[in-house]
Amino acid sequence: MALSISGSDPTGGAGLQLDVQVFRTLGVHGAAIPTALTVQDTAKVHKVLPVFGSAILDMIRVLLRDCTPDAVKIGMLGTDDVARAVAHALYELPESVPIVIDPVIAASDGSALLERRAYPTLIELIGRSRLALPNLSEASTLSGQAIDSPEDAQRAAGIWLEEFGAQAVLLTGGHWPGAPRDLLAEKSGGGVSLRWLEGERIEGDPVHGTGCALASAVTALLAQGECLDTSIERARQFVRDGIERAGTIGKGARVLGF
Repeated sequence: MALSISGSDPTGGAGLQLDVQVFRTLGVHGAAIPTALTVQDTAKVHKVLPVFGSAILDMIRVLLRDCTPDAVKIGMLGTDDVARAVAHALYELPESVPIVIDPVIAASDGSALLERRAYPTLIELIGRSRLALPNLSEASTLSGQAIDSPEDAQRAAGIWLEEFGAQAVLLTGGHWPGAPRDLLAEKSGGGVSLRWLEGERIEGDPVHGTGCALASAVTALLAQGECLDTSIERARQFVRDGIERAGTIGKGARVLGF
């Protein structure tokens, strides 16, 4: 079983609904805790309605007392109250259960999806994660490091490992000019191991939910006992295939095809 703790997307193109779709597609039962309800369509997030932190705390605690997930994915948190509730509840999670964090700060249309005062709690959660998957903007915002070059990306990844405490960071580079490149940084032998993962750009209109799908695919594969490297490799291919099969369901961005 894999557990997603994230915001709801009524289009099914991202967030909680997409996570559960990905889990099922990859052969894992999906459990889900909503952190926020969103009013959105395929073009824009119109409104965010956070779930009460106390309700989230209760939902996670009751679930964990009944069954233990094999991996947990954390996505959109929205508010400081929600972030604190999630952090507090997950202290009841066994340390052996890997946590994957997609540090959602803003929607692709620029809408804010996390209060700035929640950043310290998000960083606390990153410190407990097996893998964090920030995009360039998220990595820059939380590290305070402008990312205009591969060298900048490596410095920012080092901050996520050494200061934030993540075991590994996959800095996704879909917004690099030219071919996309992801940077995998891991703690290794008292130091940091850096590896660039090359990709290819798939032409076409924008696709919604690629970051959510990547994180949830890694989570599903870790839940099945795959090692981190294999999980990342298979998850990246899963998302590439989804982009190639992406289709239109509304007037905005395309959604991934599975």
